[in-house]
Amino acid sequence: MKSIALGQYYPANSVIHRLDPRIKIILAVLYIVASFLCKNIISFAALAISAIVIILLGRIPLKIVLRGLRPIIIILVFTSFINIFWTKGEIALVEWKFINIYLEGIFSAIFIIIRITALIIGTSMFMTYTTTPIELTDALEDLLSPLKALHVPVHEFAMMMTIALRFIPTLVEETDRIMTAQKARGADFSSGGLVQRAKALIPILIPLFVSAFNRAGDLATAMECRCYSGGKGRTRMTVRHIRFVDFIPLILLIAFGAGLIVLNILSIGFTM
Repeated sequence: MKSIALGQYYPANSVIHRLDPRIKIILAVLYIVASFLCKNIISFAALAISAIVIILLGRIPLKIVLRGLRPIIIILVFTSFINIFWTKGEIALVEWKFINIYLEGIFSAIFIIIRITALIIGTSMFMTYTTTPIELTDALEDLLSPLKALHVPVHEFAMMMTIALRFIPTLVEETDRIMTAQKARGADFSSGGLVQRAKALIPILIPLFVSAFNRAGDLATAMECRCYSGGKGRTRMTVRHIRFVDFIPLILLIAFGAGLIVLNILSIGFTM
C-alpha cells in the first residue's frame, strides 16, 4: 500500500521540476489526450518511448517509478485477460473448444498495458512526483481563475483538491498501521470467501474513518488559528511567471500529438 504514487513529491533538480506548475498541469492533460490518440503499432511504440524520455527528464529513480506502478498490476492483468480472450480477429493462434486466441487480441492487450502504464507515468511525472502540493494549489487556482467571474470559489476548490491529494499517502500509511495492529490481534484478511474478506475490512475502515475525521478537525483548527478565511484578499509569498523555456515542452507535446494523428491517418501496422 505504500507504493501509491499519488501525492508523493520527489525532490530533484530536473527539467520537469523547474517547469512552471501551470504548464505541468496542461502537459499532463495533453499527455492523457495523446495517449488516447494512439491507434497502431508505431504510435504505441512512440508512446512507450515518450514515457521513458519523461522518466529520464524527471530524474526520478526507476525503482520509485516501478514501485508506483505496482498497485495497478491487477488492473493490467485483468484488462489484458479480457482483451486476449474476448477480442476477435482474422489470425487465430489458439483454437481449442471454447478458447479462441487471436493475434489481434494479443496486440490489443499489449496496447492496453502500454496506454495505462504511460498514463500513470505521465500524470505522476508531470504533477505529483515533480510538483509540491503548494505549487499544485497555486497552479490550479490560476488555471481556474476565469471561473471567478461566475462566482465559483476557485481558491477553495483548489485548496480542497490539493489537501485531498496530499492526504492520500498519509491515509495509506494509516491503513497499513491499522492492518498491522489488527493482524497482531489475530485478524485474518487473506483467507475465506469474498463475503468474509469484506467483513474482515470493517475493523480497518471504522478506525480509518475516525482517524481521517480527527485529522480533518486538527487541520481545520490549525487553519483557523492562522486566520485562514478563504482566498479573498490573500497574497502569495512567491509570484511565478511563465518563461519562454516553459513553452518548449508544451510545443513538443503538441507536435507529438499531431504526429500520432498523422500515424493514425497512414494506418501503419495493426490498428485498434
